[in-house]
Amino acid sequence: METSTLVLLLAAVVAIAITVVTISHLREKARIQRIHRIAMLEKSYKLANRLLTELPGQYLTSDLKLVLIKQMEHSCNGLATLNTALPIDQRRDALGQLKLQIRDGADETVQMRIDSPQKATAVKDLLQSLFALLETMHKAGRLDAATARKNLKYVLFLVHKTHTDLHVFQARDCVRQNEIRKAIHAYHLASTEMGKSADNPVAMKAVKSFRTRIKELEALTGTETDSASLDAHRKQDKEWDTLLKDDSWKKKTNYDD
Repeated sequence: METSTLVLLLAAVVAIAITVVTISHLREKARIQRIHRIAMLEKSYKLANRLLTELPGQYLTSDLKLVLIKQMEHSCNGLATLNTALPIDQRRDALGQLKLQIRDGADETVQMRIDSPQKATAVKDLLQSLFALLETMHKAGRLDAATARKNLKYVLFLVHKTHTDLHVFQARDCVRQNEIRKAIHAYHLASTEMGKSADNPVAMKAVKSFRTRIKELEALTGTETDSASLDAHRKQDKEWDTLLKDDSWKKKTNYDD
């Protein structure tokens, strides 16, 4: 065999070997990318589902619920193109039914009391995840600017309300134990926290209510609280608990900068 032929043969063998290695490398890279993509989409789906099911029911407006469902549907669509073994069709069907229930106002709403620092911290962490998700959806073009701005401002309000709920719970407990000065302090903290959402009408309504309670409690300082006073405070507390149930304030709120 001539030398030139041998050289060409060896070159061909080397070229084939390089091609095989390259193809193998590209396939492995594609496989890893596919696994990573599936993991990211599944993580996104689970996060949206967690926010939908674990956030206090009184916090979630119909708009926010539909936004979370939109994110879950986006994850399902992405997973469907990757031919995974995940139950995509079942998820889509369930999301479609839930979407109809939300639009009809027939979905279940589970109320949650923020009555401990641990609950307040857990809810705050969820709200921070929701805030980040809304920002991501906006940057990706899945939320228009107006919708994103409206919901981001509302989430910030909910962060302040979470801390406020805890202060209100502590104030109520202090009133029941006739620890009036501690109750006044807790209501001051609640008022300060709600004051951070000065552009929100329900927050300003709450601040006004807290200031009224503080004045009433200051008048009771050094005296025993009677049953009539306690009943009055319970009535005001009930008003605070139901502030988010009326959606009319949300429709009137101006979320523009």
